[in-house]
Amino acid sequence: MEVYRTVPVSGQQWWRKILAFAGPGYLVAVGYMDPGNWATDLAGGAQFGYTLLTVILASNLMAILLQGLASKLGIVTGRDLAQACRDHYSKPVGFVLWIACEIAIAACDLAEVIGTAIALNLLFGIPIPWGIAITALDVLIILYLQNKGFRLLEALVITLLVTVGACFLFMLMLAKPPFAEVMRGFIPTTQIFSNPSMLYIGIGILGATVMPHNLYLHSSIVQTRRYDETVAGKQEAVKFAFIDSTIALSFALFINAAILIVAAASFHNTGNSEVGEIQDAYKLLTPLLGAGASTVFALALLASGQNSTITGTLAGQIVMEGFLNIRLRPWLRRLITRMIAIVPAAIVAIRYGESGTAKLLVLSQVVLSMQLSFAVFPLVMFTSDKVKMGPFVNPLWLKILAYSVAVVIGGLNIWLLLQFFGGGMD
Repeated sequence: MEVYRTVPVSGQQWWRKILAFAGPGYLVAVGYMDPGNWATDLAGGAQFGYTLLTVILASNLMAILLQGLASKLGIVTGRDLAQACRDHYSKPVGFVLWIACEIAIAACDLAEVIGTAIALNLLFGIPIPWGIAITALDVLIILYLQNKGFRLLEALVITLLVTVGACFLFMLMLAKPPFAEVMRGFIPTTQIFSNPSMLYIGIGILGATVMPHNLYLHSSIVQTRRYDETVAGKQEAVKFAFIDSTIALSFALFINAAILIVAAASFHNTGNSEVGEIQDAYKLLTPLLGAGASTVFALALLASGQNSTITGTLAGQIVMEGFLNIRLRPWLRRLITRMIAIVPAAIVAIRYGESGTAKLLVLSQVVLSMQLSFAVFPLVMFTSDKVKMGPFVNPLWLKILAYSVAVVIGGLNIWLLLQFFGGGMD
Protein backbone atom coordinates (compact mmCIF):
# COMPACT_ATOMS: atom_id res chain seq x y z
CA MET A 1 0.00 0.00 0.00
CA GLU A 2 1.02 3.64 -0.52
CA VAL A 3 0.88 4.25 3.26
CA TYR A 4 3.33 1.49 4.25
CA ARG A 5 5.34 2.47 7.38
CA THR A 6 4.01 6.05 7.43
CA VAL A 7 2.61 6.24 10.99
CA PRO A 8 5.24 6.81 13.74
CA VAL A 9 4.86 4.91 17.05
CA SER A 10 7.38 6.84 19.16
CA GLY A 11 6.81 7.47 22.87
CA GLN A 12 7.77 5.69 26.05
CA GLN A 13 4.52 5.68 28.05
CA TRP A 14 2.29 2.62 27.49
CA TRP A 15 -0.80 4.74 26.86
CA ARG A 16 1.01 6.68 24.13
CA LYS A 17 1.93 3.36 22.52
CA ILE A 18 -1.68 2.20 22.67
CA LEU A 19 -2.87 5.42 20.99
CA ALA A 20 -0.12 5.19 18.35
CA PHE A 21 -1.11 1.63 17.41
CA ALA A 22 -4.86 2.30 17.71
CA GLY A 23 -6.61 2.51 14.34
CA PRO A 24 -6.16 -0.65 12.23
CA GLY A 25 -8.33 -2.63 14.66
CA TYR A 26 -11.19 -0.18 14.16
CA LEU A 27 -10.93 -0.35 10.38
CA VAL A 28 -11.21 -4.13 10.75
CA ALA A 29 -14.04 -3.88 13.32
CA VAL A 30 -16.11 -1.94 10.78
CA GLY A 31 -16.57 -5.17 8.84
CA TYR A 32 -18.01 -6.82 11.94
CA MET A 33 -20.96 -4.43 12.18
CA ASP A 34 -21.86 -3.76 8.55
CA PRO A 35 -25.39 -3.90 7.03
CA GLY A 36 -24.96 -7.64 6.47
CA ASN A 37 -24.73 -8.03 10.24
CA TRP A 38 -27.87 -5.94 10.58
CA ALA A 39 -29.83 -8.28 8.32
CA THR A 40 -28.76 -11.46 10.12
CA ASP A 41 -29.02 -9.94 13.61
CA LEU A 42 -32.46 -8.45 12.92
CA ALA A 43 -33.72 -11.76 11.51
CA GLY A 44 -32.20 -13.72 14.41
CA GLY A 45 -33.64 -11.45 17.10
CA ALA A 46 -37.09 -11.15 15.53
CA GLN A 47 -37.50 -14.89 14.91
CA PHE A 48 -35.72 -16.47 17.87
CA GLY A 49 -35.51 -13.81 20.59
CA TYR A 50 -32.22 -13.69 22.49
CA THR A 51 -31.16 -17.30 21.72
CA LEU A 52 -28.58 -16.41 19.06
CA LEU A 53 -26.66 -14.02 21.32
CA THR A 54 -24.45 -17.00 22.11
CA VAL A 55 -23.55 -17.23 18.39
CA ILE A 56 -22.64 -13.54 18.32
CA LEU A 57 -20.39 -14.00 21.38
CA ALA A 58 -18.71 -17.14 20.00
CA SER A 59 -18.20 -15.50 16.59
CA ASN A 60 -16.62 -12.46 18.21
CA LEU A 61 -14.21 -14.57 20.25
CA MET A 62 -13.21 -16.40 17.06
CA ALA A 63 -12.71 -13.04 15.38
CA ILE A 64 -10.43 -11.77 18.16
CA LEU A 65 -8.26 -14.88 17.82
CA LEU A 66 -8.08 -14.83 14.02
CA GLN A 67 -7.50 -11.08 13.72
CA GLY A 68 -4.72 -11.39 16.29
CA LEU A 69 -3.07 -14.03 14.10
CA ALA A 70 -3.54 -11.87 10.99
CA SER A 71 -1.86 -8.84 12.59
CA LYS A 72 0.98 -11.03 13.87
CA LEU A 73 1.57 -12.46 10.38
CA GLY A 74 1.80 -8.98 8.86
CA ILE A 75 4.08 -7.54 11.55
CA VAL A 76 6.48 -10.48 11.82
CA THR A 77 6.87 -11.42 8.14
CA GLY A 78 6.29 -8.03 6.53
CA ARG A 79 3.87 -9.78 4.16
CA ASP A 80 0.10 -9.60 4.24
CA LEU A 81 -1.97 -12.79 4.01
CA ALA A 82 -2.52 -12.44 0.25
CA GLN A 83 1.20 -11.98 -0.39
CA ALA A 84 2.00 -14.92 1.90
CA CYS A 85 -0.39 -17.11 -0.09
CA ARG A 86 1.25 -16.02 -3.34
CA ASP A 87 4.68 -16.83 -1.90
CA HIS A 88 3.66 -20.25 -0.58
CA TYR A 89 1.24 -21.74 -3.12
CA SER A 90 1.48 -22.50 -6.82
CA LYS A 91 -0.05 -20.03 -9.25
CA PRO A 92 -3.22 -22.12 -9.89
CA VAL A 93 -3.88 -22.52 -6.15
CA GLY A 94 -3.19 -18.84 -5.55
CA PHE A 95 -5.60 -17.94 -8.35
CA VAL A 96 -8.36 -20.08 -6.80
CA LEU A 97 -7.79 -18.43 -3.41
CA TRP A 98 -7.94 -14.99 -5.04
CA ILE A 99 -11.25 -15.84 -6.77
CA ALA A 100 -12.67 -17.10 -3.45
CA CYS A 101 -11.65 -13.86 -1.75
CA GLU A 102 -13.10 -11.70 -4.54
CA ILE A 103 -16.40 -13.59 -4.19
CA ALA A 104 -16.34 -12.84 -0.45
CA ILE A 105 -15.62 -9.14 -1.07
CA ALA A 106 -18.40 -8.98 -3.67
CA ALA A 107 -20.85 -10.60 -1.24
CA CYS A 108 -19.79 -8.23 1.53
CA ASP A 109 -19.94 -5.14 -0.69
CA LEU A 110 -23.35 -6.19 -1.97
CA ALA A 111 -24.63 -6.02 1.59
CA GLU A 112 -22.88 -2.74 2.35
CA VAL A 113 -23.94 -0.96 -0.83
CA ILE A 114 -27.57 -2.07 -0.48
CA GLY A 115 -27.53 -1.13 3.22
CA THR A 116 -26.29 2.38 2.46
CA ALA A 117 -28.83 2.75 -0.33
CA ILE A 118 -31.66 1.63 1.98
CA ALA A 119 -30.53 4.16 4.62
CA LEU A 120 -30.51 6.99 2.04
CA ASN A 121 -33.97 5.89 0.92
CA LEU A 122 -35.34 5.83 4.47
CA LEU A 123 -33.80 9.15 5.52
CA PHE A 124 -34.11 11.22 2.35
CA GLY A 125 -36.45 9.31 0.02
CA ILE A 126 -33.68 8.69 -2.54
CA PRO A 127 -34.57 5.71 -4.79
CA ILE A 128 -32.43 2.66 -4.00
CA PRO A 129 -30.77 2.43 -7.47
CA TRP A 130 -29.68 6.08 -7.15
CA GLY A 131 -28.47 5.42 -3.61
CA ILE A 132 -26.31 2.59 -4.92
CA ALA A 133 -24.75 4.96 -7.48
CA ILE A 134 -23.99 7.48 -4.72
CA THR A 135 -21.92 4.87 -2.84
CA ALA A 136 -19.35 5.11 -5.65
CA LEU A 137 -18.25 8.39 -4.09
CA ASP A 138 -16.40 6.50 -1.35
CA VAL A 139 -13.62 5.98 -3.92
CA LEU A 140 -13.06 9.73 -3.97
CA ILE A 141 -13.23 9.92 -0.16
CA ILE A 142 -10.52 7.27 0.23
CA LEU A 143 -8.25 8.93 -2.34
CA TYR A 144 -8.59 12.31 -0.64
CA LEU A 145 -8.11 11.04 2.90
CA GLN A 146 -5.16 8.78 2.12
CA ASN A 147 -3.44 11.70 0.43
CA LYS A 148 -3.91 13.60 3.70
CA GLY A 149 -2.53 10.70 5.77
CA PHE A 150 -3.78 7.29 6.91
CA ARG A 151 -4.55 8.60 10.43
CA LEU A 152 -7.24 10.91 9.03
CA LEU A 153 -8.94 7.95 7.35
CA GLU A 154 -8.81 6.06 10.66
CA ALA A 155 -10.27 9.08 12.46
CA LEU A 156 -13.25 9.19 10.07
CA VAL A 157 -13.90 5.48 10.55
CA ILE A 158 -13.74 5.75 14.35
CA THR A 159 -16.10 8.76 14.30
CA LEU A 160 -18.66 6.82 12.28
CA LEU A 161 -18.26 3.82 14.62
CA VAL A 162 -18.96 6.01 17.65
CA THR A 163 -22.06 7.34 15.86
CA VAL A 164 -23.38 3.80 15.35
CA GLY A 165 -22.64 2.90 18.97
CA ALA A 166 -24.42 6.00 20.33
CA CYS A 167 -27.47 5.29 18.15
CA PHE A 168 -27.84 1.74 19.45
CA LEU A 169 -27.23 2.76 23.04
CA PHE A 170 -30.18 5.15 22.60
CA MET A 171 -32.36 2.38 21.13
CA LEU A 172 -31.42 -0.03 23.92
CA MET A 173 -32.57 2.56 26.45
CA LEU A 174 -35.89 2.83 24.62
CA ALA A 175 -36.33 -0.95 24.22
CA LYS A 176 -35.71 -1.73 27.93
CA PRO A 177 -34.92 -5.45 27.36
CA PRO A 178 -35.27 -7.80 30.39
CA PHE A 179 -31.74 -8.26 31.75
CA ALA A 180 -32.21 -11.91 32.85
CA GLU A 181 -33.48 -13.01 29.41
CA VAL A 182 -30.61 -11.21 27.67
CA MET A 183 -28.05 -12.96 29.90
CA ARG A 184 -29.67 -16.35 29.19
CA GLY A 185 -29.20 -15.66 25.49
CA PHE A 186 -25.42 -15.86 25.97
CA ILE A 187 -25.71 -19.46 27.27
CA PRO A 188 -25.25 -22.07 24.47
CA THR A 189 -28.16 -24.35 23.58
CA THR A 190 -28.42 -27.43 21.32
CA GLN A 191 -31.55 -25.93 19.78
CA ILE A 192 -29.30 -23.89 17.48
CA PHE A 193 -28.09 -27.09 15.81
CA SER A 194 -31.38 -29.00 15.84
CA ASN A 195 -33.42 -26.18 14.26
CA PRO A 196 -32.35 -25.81 10.58
CA SER A 197 -33.78 -22.28 10.27
CA MET A 198 -31.95 -21.17 13.41
CA LEU A 199 -28.75 -22.81 12.16
CA TYR A 200 -29.07 -20.97 8.82
CA ILE A 201 -29.36 -17.58 10.57
CA GLY A 202 -26.64 -18.59 13.04
CA ILE A 203 -24.14 -19.37 10.29
CA GLY A 204 -25.19 -16.15 8.57
CA ILE A 205 -24.22 -14.34 11.77
CA LEU A 206 -20.90 -16.21 11.77
CA GLY A 207 -20.28 -15.21 8.16
CA ALA A 208 -21.21 -11.61 8.91
CA THR A 209 -18.94 -11.49 11.95
CA VAL A 210 -15.77 -13.37 10.98
CA MET A 211 -15.13 -11.95 7.52
CA PRO A 212 -12.44 -13.51 5.32
CA HIS A 213 -11.35 -10.27 3.65
CA ASN A 214 -10.83 -8.68 7.07
CA LEU A 215 -7.98 -11.14 7.67
CA TYR A 216 -6.26 -9.93 4.49
CA LEU A 217 -6.99 -6.30 5.36
CA HIS A 218 -5.66 -6.48 8.92
CA SER A 219 -2.43 -8.26 7.97
CA SER A 220 -1.70 -5.36 5.61
CA ILE A 221 -2.77 -2.21 7.45
CA VAL A 222 -0.86 -3.09 10.66
CA GLN A 223 2.20 -2.45 8.51
CA THR A 224 1.30 1.24 8.31
CA ARG A 225 3.03 1.59 11.74
CA ARG A 226 6.74 2.43 11.74
CA TYR A 227 7.86 -0.03 14.43
CA ASP A 228 11.44 -1.24 14.90
CA GLU A 229 12.42 -4.14 12.63
CA THR A 230 13.90 -6.06 15.57
CA VAL A 231 12.57 -8.98 17.62
CA ALA A 232 11.81 -6.61 20.52
CA GLY A 233 10.20 -4.05 18.18
CA LYS A 234 8.03 -6.67 16.50
CA GLN A 235 7.10 -8.18 19.86
CA GLU A 236 5.88 -4.80 21.06
CA ALA A 237 4.01 -4.19 17.79
CA VAL A 238 2.28 -7.59 18.00
CA LYS A 239 1.19 -6.88 21.59
CA PHE A 240 -0.23 -3.43 20.92
CA ALA A 241 -1.84 -4.49 17.64
CA PHE A 242 -3.64 -7.27 19.55
CA ILE A 243 -4.80 -4.79 22.22
CA ASP A 244 -6.05 -2.47 19.46
CA SER A 245 -8.07 -5.15 17.65
CA THR A 246 -9.44 -6.69 20.88
CA ILE A 247 -10.80 -3.33 22.11
CA ALA A 248 -12.23 -2.54 18.68
CA LEU A 249 -13.86 -5.98 18.31
CA SER A 250 -15.34 -5.69 21.82
CA PHE A 251 -17.06 -2.57 20.54
CA ALA A 252 -18.29 -4.57 17.55
CA LEU A 253 -19.65 -7.22 19.94
CA PHE A 254 -21.70 -4.52 21.69
CA ILE A 255 -23.13 -3.25 18.38
CA ASN A 256 -24.09 -6.70 17.08
CA ALA A 257 -25.57 -7.79 20.39
CA ALA A 258 -27.48 -4.49 20.59
CA ILE A 259 -29.01 -4.99 17.12
CA LEU A 260 -30.23 -8.49 18.05
CA ILE A 261 -31.45 -7.38 21.50
CA VAL A 262 -33.40 -4.43 20.06
CA ALA A 263 -34.95 -6.76 17.45
CA ALA A 264 -35.85 -9.36 20.09
CA ALA A 265 -37.33 -6.81 22.52
CA SER A 266 -39.14 -4.82 19.83
CA PHE A 267 -40.35 -7.50 17.42
CA HIS A 268 -40.09 -11.04 18.86
CA ASN A 269 -41.71 -10.11 22.16
CA THR A 270 -44.52 -8.14 20.48
CA GLY A 271 -45.65 -10.77 17.98
CA ASN A 272 -43.76 -9.29 15.02
CA SER A 273 -41.38 -12.22 14.61
CA GLU A 274 -41.62 -12.15 10.81
CA VAL A 275 -39.81 -8.81 10.60
CA GLY A 276 -36.69 -9.53 8.58
CA GLU A 277 -36.33 -6.54 6.29
CA ILE A 278 -34.55 -3.41 7.38
CA GLN A 279 -37.36 -1.31 5.90
CA ASP A 280 -39.99 -3.11 8.01
CA ALA A 281 -37.89 -2.63 11.13
CA TYR A 282 -37.63 1.08 10.35
CA LYS A 283 -41.41 1.44 10.00
CA LEU A 284 -42.16 -0.43 13.25
CA LEU A 285 -39.51 0.99 15.58
CA THR A 286 -41.10 4.38 16.27
CA PRO A 287 -44.60 2.96 16.95
CA LEU A 288 -43.09 0.32 19.26
CA LEU A 289 -40.29 2.24 20.98
CA GLY A 290 -41.27 5.89 20.68
CA ALA A 291 -40.39 9.05 18.78
CA GLY A 292 -37.01 9.20 17.08
CA ALA A 293 -36.25 5.47 17.15
CA SER A 294 -36.69 4.94 13.40
CA THR A 295 -34.63 8.00 12.45
CA VAL A 296 -31.79 7.01 14.79
CA PHE A 297 -31.93 3.47 13.35
CA ALA A 298 -31.59 4.76 9.77
CA LEU A 299 -28.79 7.17 10.75
CA ALA A 300 -26.83 4.30 12.30
CA LEU A 301 -27.41 2.22 9.16
CA LEU A 302 -26.07 5.02 6.96
CA ALA A 303 -22.94 5.45 9.11
CA SER A 304 -22.41 1.69 9.18
CA GLY A 305 -22.86 1.19 5.44
CA GLN A 306 -20.60 4.06 4.42
CA ASN A 307 -17.93 2.97 6.86
CA SER A 308 -17.97 -0.58 5.52
CA THR A 309 -17.74 0.43 1.87
CA ILE A 310 -14.56 2.38 2.67
CA THR A 311 -12.80 -0.59 4.29
CA GLY A 312 -14.18 -3.04 1.72
CA THR A 313 -12.57 -1.00 -1.03
CA LEU A 314 -9.25 -1.03 0.84
CA ALA A 315 -9.48 -4.82 1.23
CA GLY A 316 -10.12 -5.24 -2.49
CA GLN A 317 -7.02 -3.22 -3.29
CA ILE A 318 -4.87 -5.30 -0.91
CA VAL A 319 -6.17 -8.63 -2.22
CA MET A 320 -5.64 -7.73 -5.87
CA GLU A 321 -2.10 -6.51 -5.22
CA GLY A 322 -1.22 -9.38 -2.91
CA PHE A 323 -2.46 -12.34 -4.96
CA LEU A 324 -1.79 -11.09 -8.48
CA ASN A 325 1.04 -8.62 -7.86
CA ILE A 326 -0.83 -6.20 -10.10
CA ARG A 327 -0.04 -2.57 -9.37
CA LEU A 328 -2.55 -0.20 -10.92
CA ARG A 329 -3.00 3.52 -10.36
CA PRO A 330 -4.72 3.99 -6.95
CA TRP A 331 -7.93 5.56 -8.36
CA LEU A 332 -8.30 2.84 -11.02
CA ARG A 333 -7.64 0.01 -8.56
CA ARG A 334 -10.27 1.32 -6.17
CA LEU A 335 -12.75 2.01 -8.94
CA ILE A 336 -12.49 -1.63 -10.09
CA THR A 337 -13.09 -3.03 -6.59
CA ARG A 338 -16.06 -0.66 -6.10
CA MET A 339 -17.63 -1.60 -9.44
CA ILE A 340 -17.44 -5.30 -8.50
CA ALA A 341 -20.00 -4.46 -5.80
CA ILE A 342 -22.02 -1.65 -7.39
CA VAL A 343 -22.90 -3.39 -10.68
CA PRO A 344 -24.48 -6.55 -9.15
CA ALA A 345 -26.08 -4.48 -6.36
CA ALA A 346 -27.73 -2.18 -8.91
CA ILE A 347 -29.00 -5.15 -10.95
CA VAL A 348 -30.42 -6.78 -7.81
CA ALA A 349 -32.07 -3.57 -6.61
CA ILE A 350 -33.68 -2.84 -9.98
CA ARG A 351 -34.83 -6.41 -10.56
CA TYR A 352 -36.01 -7.41 -7.07
CA GLY A 353 -36.79 -4.05 -5.49
CA GLU A 354 -37.08 -3.58 -1.74
CA SER A 355 -38.76 -6.93 -1.06
CA GLY A 356 -35.70 -8.97 -2.00
CA THR A 357 -33.06 -7.00 -0.13
CA ALA A 358 -33.41 -8.73 3.25
CA LYS A 359 -33.07 -12.26 1.82
CA LEU A 360 -30.17 -11.15 -0.34
CA LEU A 361 -28.42 -9.55 2.61
CA VAL A 362 -28.69 -12.73 4.71
CA LEU A 363 -27.67 -14.91 1.74
CA SER A 364 -24.63 -12.69 1.13
CA GLN A 365 -23.47 -13.37 4.68
CA VAL A 366 -23.85 -17.13 4.23
CA VAL A 367 -21.75 -16.85 1.04
CA LEU A 368 -19.15 -14.98 3.13
CA SER A 369 -19.11 -17.79 5.65
CA MET A 370 -18.54 -20.30 2.85
CA GLN A 371 -15.34 -18.46 1.86
CA LEU A 372 -13.94 -18.32 5.40
CA SER A 373 -12.04 -21.60 5.32
CA PHE A 374 -10.06 -20.44 2.27
CA ALA A 375 -8.58 -17.64 4.38
CA VAL A 376 -8.57 -19.19 7.85
CA PHE A 377 -6.64 -22.41 7.13
CA PRO A 378 -3.74 -20.68 5.31
CA LEU A 379 -3.57 -18.06 8.10
CA VAL A 380 -3.34 -20.68 10.85
CA MET A 381 -0.86 -22.74 8.83
CA PHE A 382 1.44 -19.77 8.12
CA THR A 383 1.47 -18.49 11.72
CA SER A 384 2.21 -22.05 12.91
CA ASP A 385 5.21 -22.34 10.55
CA LYS A 386 8.52 -22.00 12.40
CA VAL A 387 10.37 -21.07 9.19
CA LYS A 388 8.05 -18.15 8.44
CA MET A 389 7.48 -16.90 11.99
CA GLY A 390 10.72 -17.73 13.83
CA PRO A 391 10.35 -16.95 17.57
CA PHE A 392 6.80 -15.71 16.94
CA VAL A 393 5.47 -19.10 15.80
CA ASN A 394 2.21 -20.16 17.43
CA PRO A 395 2.80 -22.19 20.61
CA LEU A 396 1.17 -25.64 20.73
CA TRP A 397 -1.89 -24.52 22.71
CA LEU A 398 -2.57 -21.66 20.28
CA LYS A 399 -2.02 -23.91 17.29
CA ILE A 400 -4.56 -26.42 18.65
CA LEU A 401 -7.06 -23.64 19.44
CA ALA A 402 -6.66 -21.96 16.04
CA TYR A 403 -7.02 -25.20 14.09
CA SER A 404 -10.06 -26.11 16.24
CA VAL A 405 -11.70 -22.80 15.27
CA ALA A 406 -10.86 -23.44 11.61
CA VAL A 407 -12.37 -26.94 11.78
CA VAL A 408 -15.52 -25.66 13.54
CA ILE A 409 -16.01 -23.01 10.85
CA GLY A 410 -15.50 -25.58 8.08
CA GLY A 411 -17.77 -28.11 9.80
CA LEU A 412 -20.61 -25.61 10.26
CA ASN A 413 -20.44 -24.69 6.60
CA ILE A 414 -20.61 -28.34 5.51
CA TRP A 415 -23.60 -28.80 7.83
CA LEU A 416 -25.28 -25.77 6.27
CA LEU A 417 -24.74 -27.11 2.75
CA LEU A 418 -26.20 -30.50 3.68
CA GLN A 419 -29.25 -28.79 5.20
CA PHE A 420 -29.62 -26.43 2.26
CA PHE A 421 -29.36 -28.98 -0.54
CA GLY A 422 -31.16 -31.63 1.49
CA GLY A 423 -34.21 -29.42 1.65
CA GLY A 424 -33.95 -29.03 5.40
CA MET A 425 -34.43 -25.26 5.19
CA ASP A 426 -37.23 -23.16 3.92
